[in-house]
Amino acid sequence: MAISVLTAFWAVSLLFVITPGADWAYAISAGMRGRWVMPAVAGMLSGHFLATLVVAAGVGSLLAGHPLALTLLTLAGSVYLLWLGGNLLLKPSVPEAGQGDAEESGSRWAFKGFCVSGLNPKVFLLILALLPQFTDPQSSWPVPLQIVLLGLVHLCSSLVIYSLVGYGAKAVLSTRPEAVKWVGRVSGLAMILVGMGLIVGQLG
Repeated sequence: MAISVLTAFWAVSLLFVITPGADWAYAISAGMRGRWVMPAVAGMLSGHFLATLVVAAGVGSLLAGHPLALTLLTLAGSVYLLWLGGNLLLKPSVPEAGQGDAEESGSRWAFKGFCVSGLNPKVFLLILALLPQFTDPQSSWPVPLQIVLLGLVHLCSSLVIYSLVGYGAKAVLSTRPEAVKWVGRVSGLAMILVGMGLIVGQLG
């Protein structure tokens, strides 16, 4: 693929990544817990990569043609976001020494991150709508391989931005317990609004 195409796609992808949403809210909540930023980010990226593989395999176009499948995916993702957002809103995290070590693990944060992005139909639809536009059927590279490559470029952008958001939250809020509570509530509210918006979009 031409470098100019990859550069153009990277610029467009970055615009989507830097827009705050459920992924940002989850990265912030992981940062407030201290050491769970990378597991949380890895989980979210795995969800993005799965969506990329689905689109590359052609399953994306198949699902996009079946409204019921997308509706069920949307509702599942919305309910999960409402659950996560409700927990953050009602029980915002406050960093303390050794907090949550017995109850939490990197794998748990990674799994929750995967669900945040993997069950978010906006991620799937974004990749479905965005990646194919930058492929070239006349290229010597197969289109599925081009889509995977573009997906990896998107993952690199997401890795940098989500890590900065998570570690930035950790650095800024680690000595401000009250600020942590408010940011936790705002992050939870953001997840709830995203979830409700998805449900309203399906019912509207």
